[in-house]
Amino acid sequence: MTYRQSITDARQSIAGQAAWSGVESETVARMRLQNRFNNGLDIARYTAKIMRQDMAAYDADPANYTQSLGCWHGFIGQQKLISIKKHFGTTKGKYLYLSGWMVAALRSDFGPLPDQSMHEKTSVPALIEELYTFLRQADARELGMLFRDLDKARGEGNAAREAEIQVQIDNHQTHVVPIIADIDAGFGNAEATYLLAKKMIEAGACALQIENQVSDEKQCGHQDGKVTVPHEDFIAKIRACRYAFLELGVDDGIIVARTDSLGAGLTKQIAYSREAGDLGDLYNGFLDCEEVTDLKALRGDVLIERDGKLVRPKRLPSNLYQFRTGTGADRCVLDCITSLQNGADLLWIETEKPHIEQIASMVDRIREVIPNAKLVYNNSPSFNWTLNFRQQVFDAWQEAGKDVSAYDRAALMSVVYDSTDLAHEADDRIRTFQKDAAKRAGIFHHLITLPTYHTAALSTDNLAREYFGEAGMLGYVAGVQRKEIREGIACVRHQNMSGSDIGDDHKEAFAGEAALKAGGVHNTMNQFA
Repeated sequence: MTYRQSITDARQSIAGQAAWSGVESETVARMRLQNRFNNGLDIARYTAKIMRQDMAAYDADPANYTQSLGCWHGFIGQQKLISIKKHFGTTKGKYLYLSGWMVAALRSDFGPLPDQSMHEKTSVPALIEELYTFLRQADARELGMLFRDLDKARGEGNAAREAEIQVQIDNHQTHVVPIIADIDAGFGNAEATYLLAKKMIEAGACALQIENQVSDEKQCGHQDGKVTVPHEDFIAKIRACRYAFLELGVDDGIIVARTDSLGAGLTKQIAYSREAGDLGDLYNGFLDCEEVTDLKALRGDVLIERDGKLVRPKRLPSNLYQFRTGTGADRCVLDCITSLQNGADLLWIETEKPHIEQIASMVDRIREVIPNAKLVYNNSPSFNWTLNFRQQVFDAWQEAGKDVSAYDRAALMSVVYDSTDLAHEADDRIRTFQKDAAKRAGIFHHLITLPTYHTAALSTDNLAREYFGEAGMLGYVAGVQRKEIREGIACVRHQNMSGSDIGDDHKEAFAGEAALKAGGVHNTMNQFA
């Protein structure tokens, strides 16, 4: 809809209401454009379509992969999208990721918690709503500035400039983008998963990421002690998420099925099997078992039949059962195939290192059954990217017969190697990792789970070192404000960013000449105009 058409529609809305004589149709049109999404379900439906289009574009050409950064506060997410629009002119292919790890560590009433699903599950939909509140405010702010420029052009009688700004308004791209939201292992049984999924979708989430760990034993994907559930249990939760989407009218909502099987050596349950070769039987086939020859040695043990023999799954003092060593990749492949066959749209394989061929070796097998299988991949800060890729280059050189005697493989993180050819090649591989993995390993979406956790810590450390040291106030001015001004960081005008100018526009609409506005000549923010 064009700006002129929106004014016409607003004029029709207030036509014939004599008591509304002070209400201006153009102001109504502007406020409607500044708030194009009425609720979270509007956002979920809008962003689900974007993701589906992006998935189809990736299927046509893997160069069309997408990306996101994890954000733990609405302001952080807002600034990310403002920066993306500033640097690239579009938000296409750029999403937000909501990390359960960061919710646990930063958003729980209990204080900082490990990533073990101990935080209040309602804090997850609350963060989704907060993120979209800030993104919608970014729309209102940006459009508000365009409206002010439009009024200025009109006041100057500059018709060409007025027409140019109207085109910008008509083609304004929203800051509202898809959020891939972490529902952990569902925070309980399938019913609990369904109820939480509804809350997350109502808050605006179009994509839910759910993992196959035991809910009450959940661990961070990069820590030890992970425990998986049988396929039927996980499928029930995938189905619960799908019902939640369909009930709320988000028919093309996206489910990301995450498998932690590569690093999970334990299960809490022996799967129920109806017949040989079914999912339960396949799951149990990975259990580490020993043949039973002496029934007198059994003490409350569970026995299963395997190849016509009675075997005892090895059970730990924790009452958990362990899988056979070396079965992780096979279990991942089966997890992924069954998830896609039962309603999931995208996969997530949690790995212990960023190695393209390791990921591709599993994806190749999955695609033998599901040709268009696609991954969301965690470019995790838990990986030591520098050391990993330097070691990958070292190994490749060594295999190729190249002399690597000048390098200590175990110490390649050292600064002494930073200017070497090996380090340069490793950095080149890191630089192209997302593009290369999208092409070779089926990765549709690359995300970093916790980047803004680390950037906040790093920037605060830098400021604290300077401000509380010899630099004093220069530590802030040179390290922060001067850079904001010269690099065009919108937040340098923090009153404008917080909505002060939007408030002034509303005051003028509500009270006319009687409005007491904050943005007058004595506003110190004018120093940054």
